[in-house]
Amino acid sequence: MALIYIVEDDESIREIEEFALKNAGHKVLGFPDARSFFKKLDDIVPDLCLLDIMLPDESGNEIVRKLRKNGDTKRIPVIMVTAKTTELDLVKGIEDGADDYIKKPFSVMELISRVKALLRRTEPEEVKVLTLDELVLNNNKHEVTIADNTVELTFKEYELLQYLLINKGIVLARDTIMDHIWGMAYEGESRTLDMHIKTLRQKLGDYGSRIRTIRNVGYVIE
Repeated sequence: MALIYIVEDDESIREIEEFALKNAGHKVLGFPDARSFFKKLDDIVPDLCLLDIMLPDESGNEIVRKLRKNGDTKRIPVIMVTAKTTELDLVKGIEDGADDYIKKPFSVMELISRVKALLRRTEPEEVKVLTLDELVLNNNKHEVTIADNTVELTFKEYELLQYLLINKGIVLARDTIMDHIWGMAYEGESRTLDMHIKTLRQKLGDYGSRIRTIRNVGYVIE
């Protein structure tokens, strides 16, 4: 399941896109303009964006240029949705940083297949071994060791540690962790994450203190 942001000022089109992608198993948030989109982007970075070109405040081209200039968002896969059909318009979108484009009007099946294909192309290759000094997470063996001693973790504890190690040194927001590990919004589910962090720290012994709580934000492993 991917988190997808749709920026489209035409409510009827946005609702069709949201409905189609939710039925395909994705989590979807829609925005009528660039302002509301960028405000949410400060909280959670999505797995893919669908950008309409003609928007009331900024164009889709301007949005994608901003995304590509920001280190936190430059790798977000972007599909431009456009009623403009000239070759020059389409080339400009790609040159600005879009990964693909869909011409209006489009079919629901085309939308889903384009999204699926782009997510598959841009999915990061799984890192086989992650380390933090003597702590080693080996995805080939699905095993965690500290100084060659095996640490027994539950499936979710393993996923949580892996996600922290992949983002070593980066503060991860609570809702971002919840969405990535459990596939749901953070609201009302704080104890789920807190309890897993607590048991993970206990099982990691001295390394448990390397998982730091950032007050009112989330967690980071250093």
